[in-house]
Amino acid sequence: MQNILIVINDAPYGSEKAYNALRLAMKLKSEYKSEVQINIFLLADAVFCGLPNQKTPNGFYNIETMMKSVINQGGIVKSCGGCSEARGIDNLNFISGVELSNMKEFSKLTFDADKVLTF
Repeated sequence: MQNILIVINDAPYGSEKAYNALRLAMKLKSEYKSEVQINIFLLADAVFCGLPNQKTPNGFYNIETMMKSVINQGGIVKSCGGCSEARGIDNLNFISGVELSNMKEFSKLTFDADKVLTF
C-alpha cells in the first residue's frame, strides 16, 4: 500500500491550494481505493479547513464538503494543535473526523510516508 502525506499550509479560501490538495486526495482514493492511504496534515492557516459550517456561494467549491469526502473514503486528517491554538480555534468543534494533533505526530506521519506533497 502506498502511504501519501499531503500537507496543506494555506487558508481554505483565497487561493486554490487547499482545493487542489483535496481534489488530488479525492482522486487518489477513488482511483486506487485500497492501494493508497491518504493522510492530510493541516498547518498554519490551513487549520481553518477543518472547521464545520462553511458557507460558499452556489457554484463554488466547498472545502468542508471535500474534506468530508476524503474522510469518508478512509483518509486521515490531522490539524496542527499549535497552529489552531495560535489562531484561537483549538477549542472549537472541528469537522467530524478531523483531529487536533502535534508536531510529534506530524513527524511520524512524514517519516512513515512514501510520498509527501505540500500545498
